[in-house]
Amino acid sequence: MNAIHEQTALDASLLPLAGKKGLITGIANDKSIAFAVAKAIRALGGEIAITYQNDKTAKYTQPLAEALDAKLFLKLDVAEPGSLEGVIEQCGKEFGQIDFAIHSMAFCNADDLHGRVIDTTEEGFDAAMNVSCHSFLRMAKALEPLMAHGGSLITMSYLGAERVVRNYGVMGIIKAALESAVRYMAYDLGPKGIRVFAVSPGPIMTRAASGIANFNALLEADAVKAPLGRTVTIEEVGALTAFLCTSGSSGMTGQTIYVDAGAHIVA
Repeated sequence: MNAIHEQTALDASLLPLAGKKGLITGIANDKSIAFAVAKAIRALGGEIAITYQNDKTAKYTQPLAEALDAKLFLKLDVAEPGSLEGVIEQCGKEFGQIDFAIHSMAFCNADDLHGRVIDTTEEGFDAAMNVSCHSFLRMAKALEPLMAHGGSLITMSYLGAERVVRNYGVMGIIKAALESAVRYMAYDLGPKGIRVFAVSPGPIMTRAASGIANFNALLEADAVKAPLGRTVTIEEVGALTAFLCTSGSSGMTGQTIYVDAGAHIVA
């Protein structure tokens, strides 16, 4: 190895996530928050496995996985029994141990999202809760044996968990349950050094957000009221999430952390 390669290897070994390995779910395209998280983690030296939902989405996500030099590119449908557990088993075989996992998955029927919450069907509520909340609990349970040295589990929330946001419907209830789950998971897993967080970004135009009625108006309103006078970028959300995977956040757990230019503090 020549001097230049030796210096490059040395520099890489000093990155905050050098030698750390983890799972990132929820990348749909290059505008996804999960993709920004993956890029930020890779920039800090982390090794990653990436999932895709089905063959239709794979054609969009496989080039991203290749660009990120993902070690694994695996199909994951959390509504399919055994799919999540199977993915984590493969991660264990590839990595040996897991240091971080990003849960960036949510689902809600359009009628339940935009309608009155009291009109939500039992089937719609169960589907939204299973994909958007309970899958995070299942992820943690399956990952626990692979996180013997501790690590970070991170999910994505939104202000609608705390306040009524028009056209967010029952998803606000689901996200409130998710944030509560973060606190209880942090309590249960803390003795093992496993830290748990919810990241709550401000409104960002992603594929998921496009399903929310009048979303452009929500973006404009947030930019007006935010103390920083703007909305946030997916890169800013990615950077914060990557930080939560590093030792710099080792004294933190159980929190919902807002990345919204301060909009959540203004009524």
